[in-house]
Amino acid sequence: MSTNFNEINKTGSLELLAKQLVEGFITGLHKSPYHGFSVEFAEHRLYNEGQSTRHIDWKVFARTDRLYTKQYEEETNLRCQIVLDCSSSMAYPADTKAKLTFSVHCAAALAYMLHKQRDAVGLCLFSDRIDELTQIKSTSSHLDKIFRMLDKVLKVNPSSSKNTSVSDVLHEIAENTHKRSLVIIFSDMFDGAGESQEEIFKSLQHLKHNKHEVLLFHVSDHETELAFEFDDKPYEFVDLESGDRLKLNPAEIKSNYTKALSEFHKNLKLRCNQLRIDFVSANSRTDYFTVLQSYLIKRSKMK
Repeated sequence: MSTNFNEINKTGSLELLAKQLVEGFITGLHKSPYHGFSVEFAEHRLYNEGQSTRHIDWKVFARTDRLYTKQYEEETNLRCQIVLDCSSSMAYPADTKAKLTFSVHCAAALAYMLHKQRDAVGLCLFSDRIDELTQIKSTSSHLDKIFRMLDKVLKVNPSSSKNTSVSDVLHEIAENTHKRSLVIIFSDMFDGAGESQEEIFKSLQHLKHNKHEVLLFHVSDHETELAFEFDDKPYEFVDLESGDRLKLNPAEIKSNYTKALSEFHKNLKLRCNQLRIDFVSANSRTDYFTVLQSYLIKRSKMK
């Protein structure tokens, strides 16, 4: 289940857009194989074997043939830290900043969904360091703060010197997030600070060692960044983090480029699987609903 960026009503506030994304996704659940997920987020949870049957909602069972328990407002079952890469490479393509925009919209929708489920959510914005880090809370005023922070990300023009330092940031998140939490990462994982892949894997392992669950959304433009689909004509390519420029015909390097990217992607996914980290390759052009669906699947496994 996915939706195109152009299908989303981009007018109005970020909060309204998040609500539209979530409500559109819930409507889609009724028509998909995932209709078993609870769509009344604030009121119900899937029943787990061994739980007391005292709070089972038998009316919902009669309609859905699924066991749900009633969820009360004061309960908070999940703590979630959303970690968003705001480095310059996320501002690709430069004219639309589609990767960053996609990630911000998804982060807003997830924060809204978590709040509706009475769960606690925090936000970390990073580049070569942690730029902003909130507490993990479940109040409405805290959600408003997260929306304001995300909206500010979209309004700031990224600097060409904003590198990425994924491993340093994730090590810091692992140390500073004291209670067991779900850590959701949005990043293209393109490092501009000289980190090796091995250093990034060690930081992901640190999160797991500290008992956190991890959901990694590897955000990219699948058509141009992964498949390297460009017209057969000369282009000038600009490194958004270093500012380096290179003029060439994409056809001349496509084979070597796609091979290298495929190997990078394959290795990242393999190591995440070894660490039992959920890895999702997200296309910044289309995969809004894939992100929400992946979150719900992850959440259901954590109950």
